[in-house]
Amino acid sequence: MRSALLATLLFAQLALGGDAMELPPPPSELSNKRLDFKSGSPIIPVRLMEGSTEVTLSGRGRLRFRLPGTPERLVEGPPGMEWKVKRVSGTPAAIVARIQVAEFPFNDKLGLAQAQEEWASRGLTLKSQILGGVYGIAGKVIDNRRYVLVVDQPPAPPESLAAQQAEILKKFQVRTSLLEDVKAKGTIKFELIDGNGNTTATIDGQLTAEAPDKAPIEVRRVEFGVGYDFHNFEDRAYRGSVQLSADRSGKIAVVNQVDLEDLLKGLVPSEIFARAHVEALKAQAVTARGEVLAKIGLKHLADPYLLCTEQHCAVYKGVSGEAPSTNAAVEATRGEASFDATDRLVDSVYSAVCGGHTENNDIVWGGVPNASLRGRPDIMPGKPNPASPKDLAKFLATDAQHACKVSTFTQLSKYRWEKRFTAKDVDEKLASFNVGKVMAMNVTERGVSGRARLLQVSGEEGATTIRGELNIRRTFAMLNSAMFELKAERDAKGRPTAWIFTGGGWGHGVGMCQTGAIGRAEAGQTYRQILEHYFNGAQVARIY
Repeated sequence: MRSALLATLLFAQLALGGDAMELPPPPSELSNKRLDFKSGSPIIPVRLMEGSTEVTLSGRGRLRFRLPGTPERLVEGPPGMEWKVKRVSGTPAAIVARIQVAEFPFNDKLGLAQAQEEWASRGLTLKSQILGGVYGIAGKVIDNRRYVLVVDQPPAPPESLAAQQAEILKKFQVRTSLLEDVKAKGTIKFELIDGNGNTTATIDGQLTAEAPDKAPIEVRRVEFGVGYDFHNFEDRAYRGSVQLSADRSGKIAVVNQVDLEDLLKGLVPSEIFARAHVEALKAQAVTARGEVLAKIGLKHLADPYLLCTEQHCAVYKGVSGEAPSTNAAVEATRGEASFDATDRLVDSVYSAVCGGHTENNDIVWGGVPNASLRGRPDIMPGKPNPASPKDLAKFLATDAQHACKVSTFTQLSKYRWEKRFTAKDVDEKLASFNVGKVMAMNVTERGVSGRARLLQVSGEEGATTIRGELNIRRTFAMLNSAMFELKAERDAKGRPTAWIFTGGGWGHGVGMCQTGAIGRAEAGQTYRQILEHYFNGAQVARIY
């Protein structure tokens, strides 16, 4: 019992950065920003949808509703009965925010100080805040603390900051985000209507649906793909319980309170081919578990959940997205994550196709080098390595036995690719940089994999430098990766007519190469060997 209690002493530093741990309140009042451990495994609040005025639920088994109050009331119905939860009234939350201009690992104190000085020289005063937390479990350390730099001014409604964000982008070519906080929570009143159309109860604040027999709970018309061209609605089923409360608009937020292991069962098939080799599936399960633990307390700080089900966090479809093969991989690796030589959780990031060589974390995201995230060749064991990314053109053209090339799931169009832009296309994409017609572009700094970190652009009216792997990719219609060679086609007068990007890989290239993991598994490596390779000697350990 004591060990379970200690495991709940989490994230006291969340958002505020305090050093002292604190006991959690009773479960009925448990903050959504603090993990809860039951039977050793954490329960994660995950948003299914929000902005609803009516939600329909049913149970594949019995469905029970917990109604708040003293004493607490229970309402239960038979399997298959459809229940409706209707919003009667509600008020939106008062959300305030600060403009966030940068983020740094907790150990990058030097980078933090240098950034503050640099921005001060530009006339913008910043202050730092700490997000995330640190805790120990089973002799291991999970520490996802981050420094963020925000503009030093009073918090304001998010919509009022848009003009200032646009000005920073125009003046400094820096994309900013908003660090939000809740000044006052939203309120909501529900009606619970049974399958016969009778109003069973009227509830203020929060309503929880659970399955006494552990059968999945079905939620009708779950919205997904918000902001993407595949945006749609579908019925989905979920393990755990479903909590309904006020979202930031005062409408219904539908939140799945789900065991991390069950969350992974509905998440892993969205991250890797469910038909892949079992050892690759196990490697993906371990990395996904570590990635979820590393994200807690860093996202959705002003919302009644910790994670969402979109690409912003992790694509999670519940039971509806599960596959027997990935369920088996999750169960076989229950409670396991990767830890470095100091017993600290590895930030187990991954990308689809590394292109034959992974990249250093600091090249892609800045900050200090992470010993577990060092770029390295992805050549198959025992095979020759005929070329190095130091000569990127030769590396891209050389036939080599890279794991992400020989996998049966390889997409050669992602392993090697070419993208062509007309000179007019490039001039339009770089219009905000105010350099005029682009005459020359050169990569002036690369990472160990050959990925571009700095791109120098010269035009008829000026010059600029595009910094950062993601900024470079975004500038050019989200290139597959920043591992590219760049050449210009020119007319008889030497003026550019087109720009050709010849590249390799799909994604940022840091950490585990998913397609490469499949290739290694097919060659006989275990999931532990796969993870040890991609995370530079990190070891898999079970923490619950």
